[in-house]
Amino acid sequence: MPLEIEAKMAVPNVKPVRATLERLNATGGALTLETNIFFDTPDRALLKAGSGLRLRTNHDAASGRETHVITHKGPLLAGGVKSREETELTVENAADAADLLAQLGFSKTLTFQKRRESWKLGGCKIELDEVPHLGSFVEVEGPDEPTVMRVREQLGLADRPIIKTSYIGMLVDYLAKRGESSTEVNFPTVS
Repeated sequence: MPLEIEAKMAVPNVKPVRATLERLNATGGALTLETNIFFDTPDRALLKAGSGLRLRTNHDAASGRETHVITHKGPLLAGGVKSREETELTVENAADAADLLAQLGFSKTLTFQKRRESWKLGGCKIELDEVPHLGSFVEVEGPDEPTVMRVREQLGLADRPIIKTSYIGMLVDYLAKRGESSTEVNFPTVS
């Protein structure tokens, strides 16, 4: 089963990291708006097991094209970076995929948006993320921990603490601390 191996760090602003990526001749820079819908059983069995089930719609800002991916992530594995088993499946229709998950006994627990700018450098994927209420983050995902740590250092992020908590985990904590029962976290709409 494929492993996701990544280091995620909070940053005050992604602009300096973007400038470093450009200076290092990284490739990419594509911007997407993601809508992430998380599912679980009524008794929250996935959450209790440290696993997650997500349906993500990626809206490419340049082309307007949308892709839809179902992802299952297993519990965290030991190590200095965030590592866990990950299985992904591309689907053609998000509504049909959500209906299928509902028929299998899963219900929506939280939906949130994320702005993501994707780059590649040194054998790693670098994601510059912005999440409502949480701020800006950089994720470095690669084939193994030493490669991830090397690219993290190239980006000038070696002094930033690695965050192993998922965005959904951080959002659930954020909402709970404020006594909010919202199941949707989106960017403000501009009228």
